[in-house]
Amino acid sequence: MFQWSKKVVKSVTFNPEVADESLLSLVESHLEPQPDKTFSDLCKEALWQFLCVPEAVKPASKPIAAESVEQKIDELQRQVADLEERFFAKESNRLEAMERHIVQLTQQMAHLAILVTERPQIIHHQPPTSPAPAPVVSTVPTMEMVNTTYAATPSEDVDPVISRLSQFLDDF
Repeated sequence: MFQWSKKVVKSVTFNPEVADESLLSLVESHLEPQPDKTFSDLCKEALWQFLCVPEAVKPASKPIAAESVEQKIDELQRQVADLEERFFAKESNRLEAMERHIVQLTQQMAHLAILVTERPQIIHHQPPTSPAPAPVVSTVPTMEMVNTTYAATPSEDVDPVISRLSQFLDDF
């Protein structure tokens, strides 16, 4: 079995061969745009990949700089504030629409209450002597849904003596 030394630092030697020099040049070109990454990091990533170690076992990458975390937090706070603003604006519009509908319904209820209280007066003011009573039509403004027709029913209100006398008057 191969014995590793307990030394933490390991070294990699690049020989003056064409293959090693081209590999070293690739390493330098790969690390150049990433100043926070080291050769040691690159070697560890390569070993993890080469040895087919699952992602769950791999250690987390370098800790993110505090400034980067603060920037992400600020961005998330801006997004949450924007979302809250849009939500409350939408809910405010819904609330205003509901209030308008409630006012409209209250006005319609008040108008219907007035019509209901006036209805008995319309029925009692009909002349009882007419042989075929005409129906009384209540026209309701366009806000209401239905026109209501009320017919005067004098059969309950007519005195039996008057009904007998009306027969004689018709014959006369």
